[in-house]
Amino acid sequence: MFSHGGFVQLLVKRIYEWARTDQRRYTLGFLTMGNACSNHLGIPPAKGPNAVGCTDFMMDHTAQGSFFRLYYPCQETEKAEKPDWVPCKEYFNGLADFMKINRTLSERIFNYLFGSFKIPAYLDAPFKSNGKCPVVIFSHGLGAFRTLYSAICAELASRGFIVASVEHRDESASATYYFREKTESEKANDNVPKTSASAQDSMVREWMYYRVLQHGESEFPLRNKQVKQRADECILALDRLTQINSGIPVQNVLQTKFDWTTLENSMDLCRIAAMGHSFGGATVIEALCKEVKFKCGVALDAWMFPLDDEIFPRVKQPIFFINSEKFQWAGNISRMKKLDSASIQRKMITIRGTVHQSFPDFTFLTGNWIGKLMKLKGEIDPEIAIDLSNKATLAFLQRHLGLEANFNQWDPLIDGQDENLIPGTNVTVLQSSI
Repeated sequence: MFSHGGFVQLLVKRIYEWARTDQRRYTLGFLTMGNACSNHLGIPPAKGPNAVGCTDFMMDHTAQGSFFRLYYPCQETEKAEKPDWVPCKEYFNGLADFMKINRTLSERIFNYLFGSFKIPAYLDAPFKSNGKCPVVIFSHGLGAFRTLYSAICAELASRGFIVASVEHRDESASATYYFREKTESEKANDNVPKTSASAQDSMVREWMYYRVLQHGESEFPLRNKQVKQRADECILALDRLTQINSGIPVQNVLQTKFDWTTLENSMDLCRIAAMGHSFGGATVIEALCKEVKFKCGVALDAWMFPLDDEIFPRVKQPIFFINSEKFQWAGNISRMKKLDSASIQRKMITIRGTVHQSFPDFTFLTGNWIGKLMKLKGEIDPEIAIDLSNKATLAFLQRHLGLEANFNQWDPLIDGQDENLIPGTNVTVLQSSI
């Protein structure tokens, strides 16, 4: 499961097993407190010319609705605060439940390791209008959720993109939630006086946790069903953004302070890309096949297993595979190469010294010793790795979205021209397997 993109799972399990003795619990407390208090740990700030804002959006309170975190160029303001990296403990509880470990201990471990970190963006900050923004829809990996790729999403927003990081409801996220209507008994028991009615007053938050593969259950049917739903959720997020851009009034169930009317006519809906990591990389391919409004896709260390072979020839848009050095294997690469085309640009690079977890934010939030023990860090400096990935992505997006920007200064990275890059792959693939 971990090798298929559930990058958080091994972290919890190894620390949990390691921390079970009293002596190790004492040592863990010392190590992790030092980790949380370290001055040099943290998600790196975006490098573009724009300050970055973020807000959450949920339209239609049911499990079939759209839920995403939006990153956008924002106005600088002293009042805005940066949100917690992990929104609430239920996300950690979801990990603990599906791994069948104690919630209390795992929550303490995560609070020690990650509880103090913030997203590198300002919560609900006013949108900064500066021409129409290209749009990216981002899909998270197995066992992740909408906030765990903030270094990537914030960087794109700082360069002028509007990015919707979808939280998937296919039971591949460690946890997510929606709302249901209160029952009559719940309404009767709710005796708290309210000065003003709101949409959430009549609803209850329902949590949806990761679905564990059952004993003897075949994995492909589940993952194939999930990747199709994930692609639909990416398309639904784009539909919601299209409504917002058109000035159609929308009701955000979450009732944030962000003024959604400021996004009217803010997006360039002729310049839309899909992007994702691991299971999210496969989601990119599925979404490109289903929706031609996506003009290109960027797949970070994609896990190709969930996809039907039949969709490969139906994908007509350019695709950029950015892989880690340690995760990929011949069977997975051979499926990527089935998308090779003489007429449509399909590019692939590999970042030297990286692991599968070099793309999510976890790689920045542990010290070197713990990070390598938990395979959250590779041999390369994580900030160098994510910088290469982000710059190569920006160059590819400029090329295939027709952007008027200076991202083409990084065009050589698309072809792997850097000492820390490998053109194509480091994995040997037999031609007969493609």
